[in-house]
Amino acid sequence: MAFDAGMLACTLHEIREESLGARVEKVYQPERDEIILQIRSKSGGKRLLINAGANNPRIGFSTEQKENPQNPPMLCVLLRKHLQGAKLISVEQAGFERVVTLGFETRDEMGYACEVFLVAEVMGKYSNLIFIDGKEKILAALKTIDFSTSSLRQVLPGMKYELPPKQDKQDPLTVTREEFMSLAETEGDGKPCDKFILSSFLGISAAVAREISYRATGSTDTLCDGYNASALYREFSALMEKIRTNDFSPTLICKGDTPVEYAFCDLLQYGKDFTHKSIGGAGELLDLYFGSRDREQRVRQRASDVQKLLNNALARITKKLELQRAELADCAKGEAYKKEGDVITANIYLLKRGMKEALLPDYESYGEDGNPRMLKIELDERLTPAANAQRLYKKYNKSKNAKIELTKQIDLDLVEIEYLQSVLDALERAESPSDLAEIREELHKSGYAKRMKPESSGRRPSTPTVAKFKTDDGLTVLCGKNNIQNEYITFRLASKMDYWFHAKNVAGSHVVLVCDGKEPTDRDFTQAAEIAAYHSKAYGGQNIAVDYSLAKNIKKPAAARPGLVIYHTNWTAYVTPHADDIRRLRVK
Repeated sequence: MAFDAGMLACTLHEIREESLGARVEKVYQPERDEIILQIRSKSGGKRLLINAGANNPRIGFSTEQKENPQNPPMLCVLLRKHLQGAKLISVEQAGFERVVTLGFETRDEMGYACEVFLVAEVMGKYSNLIFIDGKEKILAALKTIDFSTSSLRQVLPGMKYELPPKQDKQDPLTVTREEFMSLAETEGDGKPCDKFILSSFLGISAAVAREISYRATGSTDTLCDGYNASALYREFSALMEKIRTNDFSPTLICKGDTPVEYAFCDLLQYGKDFTHKSIGGAGELLDLYFGSRDREQRVRQRASDVQKLLNNALARITKKLELQRAELADCAKGEAYKKEGDVITANIYLLKRGMKEALLPDYESYGEDGNPRMLKIELDERLTPAANAQRLYKKYNKSKNAKIELTKQIDLDLVEIEYLQSVLDALERAESPSDLAEIREELHKSGYAKRMKPESSGRRPSTPTVAKFKTDDGLTVLCGKNNIQNEYITFRLASKMDYWFHAKNVAGSHVVLVCDGKEPTDRDFTQAAEIAAYHSKAYGGQNIAVDYSLAKNIKKPAAARPGLVIYHTNWTAYVTPHADDIRRLRVK
C-alpha cells in the first residue's frame, strides 16, 4: 500500500500529540534518502524518521536502530547546524496532499530568534525533503530539481518554495454530498467504484478505495451506478469524518507472519485467511510493516556484488561437481579393464600382434553347459598381446586412483557448497553495513573476494555486533548473523556451561543461551531453539529440528572454513517459531 494522505494525517496526529514543543537533540542521515530527528519532550525521547526514497517514503516515529556513515552528508551537516536545539512548534499537512511542513523555533547565526521549516513531500518516486527559512527560501534539498528535470517546478537553493503542482481532483475532506453524487453520475458511470474514487479524489490509496467499495457494496469490484452511489457516499463520508476527527485505528494485515497491507483504519476486505492486528500507534505500525522490507532492500542494493560473486562461485562448483560425479561413474569400468587384462594373460598363447579383437574364454565365469563364457575383447593391433594386457592393467590402475581422488574432491566440493550456502544465508539476514563488511572480510580471507570493493558506507566495529534476545524467564540469548559472528559467540563469548543451538542439517545461525550459573527453564530452552530455527534456512516449516548441546562440546576442525563446527553429544528439539514472538524477545 502507498503511504496515502489518510495515513499521513494519522502519523501527524501522533506527532502533534507527543512531540509538539519537543527539542531536537540530534540529527542523523543513515541513508542517502532518510533523515532521523532525535527529539525529546516531557514524555521522553523519540526518533522521528523521514524517508524520502522512491520505494518506501513515509514519516513517523521509529524505534529501528540504524548505523550512521562515518562522514555525514552535507544535508545532515546543515540540518545539524540549524536544528540541533530547535523546538518543534508546528506540524501541518497541506490540505489532503501528501506534503507535511514541520516548523521549528531556533536562533540564527547572530543569536536572534527565527523560524525554519522542514518540508517532507511523501509522493512515491517524486518524494523529497526540503529545508526552507521563514521567508520560504529554499536553503537545501535532498533532491534538487532544475529545468532539465521539470518545467513545472524547480527546487533549487535560493529559490522560493512552491507546493507541488495540483492534480485535477477533488479534496475528499471538503466535498459535499451533491458534488459527490454529481461526480458519480458523470465520472463514475460504468467504472468500478474503487477506480472512480481513485480518479476523482486526492490522497486516497488503492487499498482504501477498495475498502470503501467493499463496505458500501460488499465487493471490491462493484461497478458504480445510481443505485450504489448513495451507499458509496455514506461509507466515503464516514471514513473522511474519522480523518477529520482524528479517530484513527492503525491496523496491520498479515498472512501468517508476513505483513501484506496496512492502513489508518481496519480493512474488512481481507477475509478469514488474514490476521487483523490493531496497533497502538502509527509509528509502531510503520515499523512493523517497513522495518524488515527496508533492511532487505538496503542489503540487496549494497550487497549486489557479493550476491553475484557467491552465485557465480556456487554455479561453478556445482557444475564441477556434476562433471566429477560423471567421471566417478566412469571409474566403475575399471573392474572390466582388469577382467579383460586377466583374460588376455590367461589366453596369451592364442593371440598375436596385428589382431584387432579376439573372442577368448573367461575361466572365472561359466555358463549353464559348464563351459567357460566367451569374452569379446578389442585389441590394439600395433601392440603385442602382453602389451595389450599391460595397457588394460594401466587403465584399471588409473581408474582406481581416480576413484580415490574424485571421492576426495567430491567431498571437498560438498563442503564448499555448504559453506557458500551458509554465506548466502548470512547475506539474507544481514541487517547493517557492519554485517556486510564482516561478510566481505570473511570472503576476502577465504580467497573469494581478493578484488572486491570494500563497503564504504559504514565503519565496521572492532568486535562483531551480534543479535541479542531476552527470554521470558530472563536469560540472554546471543545469535550470530554471519560466520564471523557465529565463531565469535561460540568460541569467545560462550562459557563452557552455556548451551549452544543450531538448526539441524541446514545453514543457519549459531545461538548461545547464556546461563550465568543458572539452570535454564523449559521455556528458556524452547525460546532459544525457536530463535535458532527462525534464523535458519528451515524457517517457514513446521516442527523444525534444532540440535543443542553444552558449548564445551562444540569443536572447530583444523583449517575449517569460518562457522564450521563439529559435535558428537547433543539433544534435538522440534519447534515452530513465529516472527512476532522472535521480534518481541529481541533486545533493541
